[in-house]
Amino acid sequence: MSILKLATRKIDPHLRTSWIVVGLFSIVVLLEFLTPPDYVFGYLYIGPIILANARLNRIATLKLTLAASVLTILNVWIPGLLLIRVSTIASRFIAVVALIVTGVLSDRNRLYQETLLKQQAKLHAQEKLASVRQDFASTLTHDLKTPLLGAIETLQAFERENFGPVVPTQKKAIATMIRSHQTSLQMVEMLLDVYRNDVEGLQLQLAPVNLVEIAEEVVIKLTELASSRRVYISINYGESDFRKFLWVNGDAFQLQRVFTNLLTNAINHSPRGDKVEVVLETDSSYHTAKVIDTGAGVNSEELPNLFKRFYQGHSDRQAKGSGLGLYLTRQIVEAHNGKVWAENRLPNGAIFAFRLPILPFQVSESI
Repeated sequence: MSILKLATRKIDPHLRTSWIVVGLFSIVVLLEFLTPPDYVFGYLYIGPIILANARLNRIATLKLTLAASVLTILNVWIPGLLLIRVSTIASRFIAVVALIVTGVLSDRNRLYQETLLKQQAKLHAQEKLASVRQDFASTLTHDLKTPLLGAIETLQAFERENFGPVVPTQKKAIATMIRSHQTSLQMVEMLLDVYRNDVEGLQLQLAPVNLVEIAEEVVIKLTELASSRRVYISINYGESDFRKFLWVNGDAFQLQRVFTNLLTNAINHSPRGDKVEVVLETDSSYHTAKVIDTGAGVNSEELPNLFKRFYQGHSDRQAKGSGLGLYLTRQIVEAHNGKVWAENRLPNGAIFAFRLPILPFQVSESI
């Protein structure tokens, strides 16, 4: 029974390769030493060297290359039956050079293949990690949204006095709690959106939209937040005091998020009693929206990093965020083939702006 097991046991691939290499090497040795030195069979050592490099380790390939080179030179004098000619020595030295070059190139190719495999494994690991992060973000968002929504609904029920009378001071505290929970909910949803956009790309529902209308709707929506911080929001139509129509081919919902992120950022970083200004301008190619605040401004070295994911900066601006709002803003604007940037405003404050291509045709202002 044990003999049968030994017979059927699978032979180690490295051992099998070693025997094949030894067999081929032995055949070339016989051809070399059983023929006159003028017949150079040393080139045939290339086969075993390449096979050893592909299947065995570097040390085995190096030893085999050195052995082949030595045997090729020794065959000039061994068996020593004929007169040695200079041409014979030269031919064998050329063969040795070919063997060494083969060994070196084979070794480099091995290193290249190993490096390539490591890079592929690294990329695979990164893709797997990105998938895990996406799953984690999705699960986290789903698990957090339910309790946050429940807390908001409960607080709003208290605010409506569904559970009994609420004194004014309590209403103020409840309103603050509701805003805090709504902010947390927005951050959770923003986290999921950022990871989804990175993995799947931002899917836009494009249609002709008017940036002016979107800006005005967002200003109305954020009036309560601005009032709570005693910040006044105004809309400026550039060189003209009259309302304009700035039509772009865009996703109204996503562009609302852009204005919301920029305006919220400006409100949070403005001193109490100051003003945030939305400036809407146009030229022959682009419509531009600028959100201007009078806060502490941004350090010059931080300006290029403001729209990177999770970047919060180290400036003296008052409020701190998650670092996702501006990154999501960049994702949305760039998906619209636009550009977003930030700059400091003299003597104080900051300007966060974006521009989008105008429609290739002008939509009637009566629309």
